[in-house]
Amino acid sequence: MAIIKPFKAVRPKTELAAQVASLPYDVMNTREAREMAKGNPFSFLHVSRAEIDFPENTDEHSQEVYNKAKENFSQFISDGVLFQEDKPLLYIYAQVMNGRRQIGLVASSSVEDYFNDVIKKHEFTRPEKEEDRILHMKTVQAHVGPIFLTYPKNKSVDEIVNVIVSSQKPVYDFTATDNVQHTVWVVNNENQIVQLVSLFEKEIPFTYIADGHHRTASAAKVGLKLKSQNPDHNGTEEYNFFLSVLFPDEQLAIMDYNRTVKDLNELENEQFLEKVSSRFNVQVSTLEKVKPSSLHEFGMYLNGAWYKLEPKNEFIKQDPIGILDVTILQENILEPLLGIKDVRTDKRIDFVGGIRGLKELERRVDNGDMKIAFALFPVSLKQLMDIADSGNVMPPKSTWFEPKLRDGLFSHLF
Repeated sequence: MAIIKPFKAVRPKTELAAQVASLPYDVMNTREAREMAKGNPFSFLHVSRAEIDFPENTDEHSQEVYNKAKENFSQFISDGVLFQEDKPLLYIYAQVMNGRRQIGLVASSSVEDYFNDVIKKHEFTRPEKEEDRILHMKTVQAHVGPIFLTYPKNKSVDEIVNVIVSSQKPVYDFTATDNVQHTVWVVNNENQIVQLVSLFEKEIPFTYIADGHHRTASAAKVGLKLKSQNPDHNGTEEYNFFLSVLFPDEQLAIMDYNRTVKDLNELENEQFLEKVSSRFNVQVSTLEKVKPSSLHEFGMYLNGAWYKLEPKNEFIKQDPIGILDVTILQENILEPLLGIKDVRTDKRIDFVGGIRGLKELERRVDNGDMKIAFALFPVSLKQLMDIADSGNVMPPKSTWFEPKLRDGLFSHLF
């Protein structure tokens, strides 16, 4: 069963929450982070992407950048921008995007649950991204980005959450520049805390990583390392738990997660299209019509033109992994035609969250950064949970959840 516990959160003063809160470190590049934090000395990007406080072209993975993250985090606390709670608490975190609301429970989740598969995964991770967050966590001595977890809807948990939301005044309530509303309530009633912890332990056998596989893996490995270094380890230490927000599954939505590739693997445009046509039905399309609207529809942008692709029946497998569009694309275009065998390590491929739209795919190809782009239909949450339950994993970068949790609203010291 799932183990959660309250924690002494480090969080912003109410009047500064909107300025502190930032998008997760991994949904932007350094240039974008600099622009987002411009003119805002309280942005949590000064902690999560501290390279923005150095000259351009500074190595974002250098130790001096991690040291600066720790310095900025400590400065925020000493200046009163952030403060730590006097006692362990839970929190409710609601987000509203385009009229859709999701309400999660903020708690610390068990590292042991990660290793014994009570926390289920659906993706492999990339070693270099793990190492980045490991070094960041070890230096800052905190989890500063929450892990996005989901769990099967539980009526009793919902009832307690609804009582809190309807009866208490939130400590934070603001709308960010992307028009996503963020509202937070403190769960400071001891009986409610005990009830929620007990419900997860008794009634929720598994939780699932929705977003944040690299942060979870990094937090788990840091916890394991600190355990090995502590001769007096007893299991209650904060490094045995990591920062998480847990949402009931029925409230979540997955967006498309698209691909761009730098070259055609020495193929000419015509040669490539001919090879694609042997596996897919190909039609010339337009930006307005090409967005995939159902499973096994793909959009492809090449040389200033959009194409709609539909795989021929013999190239669609019926097993839980093979039927995924990300698998069909990988096995029929990315690997055999473009020579991309491992999307986790190949530097020729990049991934674009659906929130950026198909115009972003056009932009990356038209400006010469990439040669070709592929638009995919989103994976369903049921597919995600079924695959995780079976012990299998999806191809990397299969899911994109929106809205994103904000960094800076909660941090967990260990």
